Amino acid sequence: MAYVTAIVMLALVQYFYFSIEVGRARGRFGVAAPATSGNEEFERYFRVQQNTLEQLIMFIPAIYATAYYGNPLYAAAAGVVFLVGRMLFFRSYVKDPASRTVGFLLSMVPSLGMVLAALILSCMTFLG
Repeated sequence: MAYVTAIVMLALVQYFYFSIEVGRARGRFGVAAPATSGNEEFERYFRVQQNTLEQLIMFIPAIYATAYYGNPLYAAAAGVVFLVGRMLFFRSYVKDPASRTVGFLLSMVPSLGMVLAALILSCMTFLG
């Protein structure tokens, strides 16, 4: 489980990094808080941060449940794919939102896979 916790903490550090980048983009593009629009380039940074937050809501419980009911190493490996996907999503979305697909899939597919795995494994546990 230590691997899984390390991956989750790295995901939170990554989210913190994305938040810092949003703050830096505010200054660079002149978007004063509390505004979240007004400059398309700033909005790209902001959307990456918000989309990552939305993804974390599914990712964190899914990785822990998969590790608990299944195999922590498989869960951690899926978590690594998620982290790589989020970084690719960040870089591609900021550059050109149309190029975000690979990064999005590399973060969505592991999360969805872990949700389904945890659901199946937990049902198998209580069904005997």
